[in-house]
Amino acid sequence: MDRHSRIGEAVAQITGSEIQSSRPLTGGDVAASYCVALVDGRTVFAKTHADPPGHFFDTEARGLAWLSEADALPVPVVLGASDEPPLLVLEWIDEASTPPRDDAAFGTGLAQLHHAGAPCFGRTDRRTTGSRGLPNEPCDTWAEFYETQRLLPLIRLAHDSQIYDDRRLAVFTAVASRLDVVGGAPEPPARLHGDLWAGNRIVDRFGTSWLIDPACHGGHREFDLAMMQLFSGFSDMIFRTYDQITPLADGWFDRLALHQLAPLLVHAIKFGGGYVGAALAAAQKYE
Repeated sequence: MDRHSRIGEAVAQITGSEIQSSRPLTGGDVAASYCVALVDGRTVFAKTHADPPGHFFDTEARGLAWLSEADALPVPVVLGASDEPPLLVLEWIDEASTPPRDDAAFGTGLAQLHHAGAPCFGRTDRRTTGSRGLPNEPCDTWAEFYETQRLLPLIRLAHDSQIYDDRRLAVFTAVASRLDVVGGAPEPPARLHGDLWAGNRIVDRFGTSWLIDPACHGGHREFDLAMMQLFSGFSDMIFRTYDQITPLADGWFDRLALHQLAPLLVHAIKFGGGYVGAALAAAQKYE
């Protein structure tokens, strides 16, 4: 049985219905995604991966469940996940082409999600997340987590990819050693989506925002907000409402580039181009 047939059989087993038709979806640079129409009249979302790391989709399924437990923002219901064949099947969300976005509700929900908290910085199951399989070992402080589980692993990957010389790599290492100084007042671990760019927010025809494709972990709440600012797509109303519900710490806006440093390094390693200079410029603000 070929790979396509095995995936179709797995979708049928998970949903309890044969597949009537499927069409590929655009977006994302890691997995292949599909809108699947079932014989019983339902539509589901399914995605697979040609060569995923271990527990790839099960980790995502766990993340969605963890976000859902906060009862703050809706996430698609996980219908099933498997390692062999690599597959994740979710309920289908009807995304509106020009939705009436309820940004105040999204800001409120995000504040509530973060406030739900996490047992540690990192993950208690220690599973890696993201396209570069970044570690999530439990840590007691944000500074320890961001240094040992994000910046230092990414600096090693940047060294291996040879996108920076030793002098520029030293800038990133210097910042990693100063997080207690430049990171602001300590905060408890927040319940993070972990990859909150605009493409991972779906707005349905009622204006309700749904979260998808998480890289969940316990972290600093400013990290999600920094991701939202990095690639835009989120209105000022969201941040104003968030601040009303859970006031942001003094200087949070000045620390955005510090939290953006990790995703910028990921993009520099993956794509090169302008991200190489952007990551370095972000680091230079805090060395």
